[in-house]
Order: sequence, then C-alpha cells, then structure tokens
Amino acid sequence: MCLAVPSKIIEINEYVAKVEVDGVVRDASIMLLDDVGVGDYVIVHAGFAISKVDEAAALQTIADMRTILELGSGQS
Repeated sequence: MCLAVPSKIIEINEYVAKVEVDGVVRDASIMLLDDVGVGDYVIVHAGFAISKVDEAAALQTIADMRTILELGSGQS
C-alpha cells in the first residue's frame, strides 16, 4: 500500500522539486502540475506531486499521521 503524503517544496530545478516532510528530503517530479513554487505544499504519490494542497490542510494531515503512528507503535 502506498500513502500520498503532503510535502513542502523547498527547491525547484526544472521539473524536479526537493520536498520535505518531518525532516526527510526527497525528489519529486512536478511535471503533472502547472502552478507550484517554493513554499507550496503538494501531495506526493509514487514520486510525483499530484496536487497542490492548502498549507493548513497539509499541516493537519501531517499531525494526524504522526498521531496514528504514535498510537500504532504503542500496540502489540
């Protein structure tokens, strides 16, 4: 199963963006999107930015994912 994770664009070089989430930096293709820039949040799935997302929604999703991971790690 793959998860689409909201990530912040920190650098753009042609059609490849460096994106960051929780201190992890990865490359993501932005070929599928027309209007994104440094500082924008995008949904990344399988190495491709597939949509732009509102910052508040992105931060809430990341917080929710952290909570789920914390709850899951406490269970046997």
